[in-house]
Amino acid sequence: MHAFIGEFFGSMTLILFGDGVVANVLLQRSKGKDGGWMVIATGWGLAVMVAVFVANAMGSPGADINPAVTVAKWVMGMYTDPAVVGGFILAQIAGCFAGGVLVWLMYLPHWKVTDDPGLKQAVFCTAPAINHPVGNIISEVIGTIALIVGIGAIVSAGDIAGGMLPFLVGGLVWAIGLSLGGPTGYAINPARDLGPRLAHAILPIAGKGASGWGYAWVPIVGPVLGACIGAYMWMQLM
Repeated sequence: MHAFIGEFFGSMTLILFGDGVVANVLLQRSKGKDGGWMVIATGWGLAVMVAVFVANAMGSPGADINPAVTVAKWVMGMYTDPAVVGGFILAQIAGCFAGGVLVWLMYLPHWKVTDDPGLKQAVFCTAPAINHPVGNIISEVIGTIALIVGIGAIVSAGDIAGGMLPFLVGGLVWAIGLSLGGPTGYAINPARDLGPRLAHAILPIAGKGASGWGYAWVPIVGPVLGACIGAYMWMQLM
């Protein structure tokens, strides 16, 4: 139970800081307006770092905070009980939903003064720079493989990683955002996209538009496929 609680609060923290930096950059009259992609990618990397610390402290030593990581561990045999896998994924989605609600509250007066509904949606969930389903899936698969293999490499460093693990994983996500994030906004985490997208759909956000459900399957299917491929690749490497 402590692990599920850790996954919930870690995932909530991830979205509070991750979607929070997007809101800071995109919403009108925010002091971070037009900060650019470097600020967003940096904020997301730091969000992962803090979220891993929170998940660990709240009782989840693995600190997956991502269904793709949970699936990869299942494929590699680190999890054997499907109920645990399902419970972790539900906790992650719920935590990401809660994080989306917190971001809405944090920037409450800014939604009304932001005219573009697309920018409001972008705070909560990903969308492709070019709508190309095959290309978008490939981008999410490659980004997630980089995440899974990268985490494996960091963890295998042993004493080098140690207590630096959250910082190193955050740096990995920062690198993925800077180098691979352009095509789709690098979900690489189904809960990170689905939970806040649900929040966007449900919350009374001033002037919001559609929640983009026609694209929502891509940041779910792509990261899951990437997790399976990345886990298989890592098992072959090891």
